[in-house]
Amino acid sequence: MSEYQGTKSTLVRFYFTAKMALNGLTSNMLRTSLTVLGILIGVASVVSLMGIGEGARQTVVEQFESLGKNVVIVKSNQPALNFEPEEYIELLDRVDGLKYATSVVNTESNIRWRRTRGELQILGVNEQYPIIRDHELIDGNFFSSLHVKQRSPVVVLGYNVAVSLLNGRSPIGQTMTIDGISYRIIGVLSRKGEGKGENIDNKVIIPYTAAMKIDGDRTVSEIWGKSDSPENAALSIVQLGRIYKRELGIYDKDTGPGDGDGDDGGGGGEVPDMPVEEPIKEEINTQPRNQDNNIFNSSDELITVTSLNQLVREADNANRVMTLLLGGIAAVSLLVGGLGIMNIMLVAVSERTSEIGVRRALGAKKYDLLLQFMLEALYVSIIGCIIGIAAGIYVINLFNRNGLDAVVSMQAVKISTVVALTSGLLFGVYPAYMASNLPPVEALNRK
Repeated sequence: MSEYQGTKSTLVRFYFTAKMALNGLTSNMLRTSLTVLGILIGVASVVSLMGIGEGARQTVVEQFESLGKNVVIVKSNQPALNFEPEEYIELLDRVDGLKYATSVVNTESNIRWRRTRGELQILGVNEQYPIIRDHELIDGNFFSSLHVKQRSPVVVLGYNVAVSLLNGRSPIGQTMTIDGISYRIIGVLSRKGEGKGENIDNKVIIPYTAAMKIDGDRTVSEIWGKSDSPENAALSIVQLGRIYKRELGIYDKDTGPGDGDGDDGGGGGEVPDMPVEEPIKEEINTQPRNQDNNIFNSSDELITVTSLNQLVREADNANRVMTLLLGGIAAVSLLVGGLGIMNIMLVAVSERTSEIGVRRALGAKKYDLLLQFMLEALYVSIIGCIIGIAAGIYVINLFNRNGLDAVVSMQAVKISTVVALTSGLLFGVYPAYMASNLPPVEALNRK
């Protein structure tokens, strides 16, 4: 029975102390409101700014991922080193990690659709493009290997091109003139959006053999490949780098012409594993050997081999850092709000010394007074935190209505909540300690 009574007495004292703390706040609403405002602004700033940063991060990552996963790009930066049109077939045989590949031709040409005339960007690829770039069709079909081999005049429209020309109607079976030749429309690609400086939605796609004729070049400057896993994409980078270094007569400092992987730098040799987390890019920019009349400077970047996986990670990491910086800047306002709590609580202690003296005279312990003023600080923090989160979400919605990408980041909500409550308690400790240690007689004698 005595233990039960002791527990009941403790609960009653806690309830009374909590009620006194609430009365202390409501007795001066203006002061309490200003204190809450400091916490509110800090929390709202953290939630909204980190939400904007997280939204930007997700947008950039989605743009890069829209280009395809585990994609490897081989690009010649010197016209003299361009690739043969069917070199991608050889790479599929020599590089273990590659499962699909295509030559790529980027060019422009005049087009005519009924009464509409203009110039459009043209992308020339083979039949494996939808697999390599993870790009689906919303209407019709993609061209086949036979179309590529026969240089057939068939075209697949990017999403924006189809919408602007036909306003949502199906164009399948109709024709459009490209470079003076009638091309039959056989498909429409789904919407991809802009990524890595290009927008496939604004292009038309034709067999690369037909695009080469429009471009007037017998070689291609770019090859796209795709692996079935990030590990194989990393392996492909290593093997492709070795292949082109050998072909250009370029060797690493520690390896000579006879070193490296097996026969020709291809898939037959053993290539050491490369951690996926490390930068995955091979830049071949050393002067080739055995060229008497070398047209390249030693600083020229001849061929680059890049993994889109790494571009996604780099963009993701950069935006994460920016988000944290924005959150850190906003967190300063939370610190200011905590200092405001301490200042207001110190003023409250000095103004309520008589109340403190009466409570001590009536039997209140130091613990009761410490708890009362700590609860007052906690109440202010909780109220400011709740309203601040709501205000931050409202600001994020305003940004979204105005075309900016912002999301409600649960990480930002958690961080702002923890920081707000912690700062409220920490900055409330000293005023509460001062109140609990006032001598009763001195407190009663103060005005």
